[in-house]
Amino acid sequence: MKASLPNYRQAPRKVRLIAELIKGKNASQAQGILSHLIKKGALPMKKLLDSAVANAGVPAETLMVKVATVDKGVVIKRWMPRAMGRAFPIHKHTSKVVIELAEAKPVKK
Repeated sequence: MKASLPNYRQAPRKVRLIAELIKGKNASQAQGILSHLIKKGALPMKKLLDSAVANAGVPAETLMVKVATVDKGVVIKRWMPRAMGRAFPIHKHTSKVVIELAEAKPVKK
């Protein structure tokens, strides 16, 4: 039960903050966290989590976020013109996001 987002156009260090919030949480609880989070990457991460839950084919209450990794993707290189005919490099970073779900173990009371 895995879903991936290969070329998300946001820097990995910003997306990792969101991934750390949902790692180890129940899938339905993680969906609630992502829906109320005020960050640009929260909506794509929520869509990715919903995709992973749909791939599992079981209700979200029975799943937990086992792994949420954010790795560096390709760097898009652009140039900004500067004074006296020089060029200044601009690096636009992308992220590879992977969410893996597992069956939640029942808690004994």
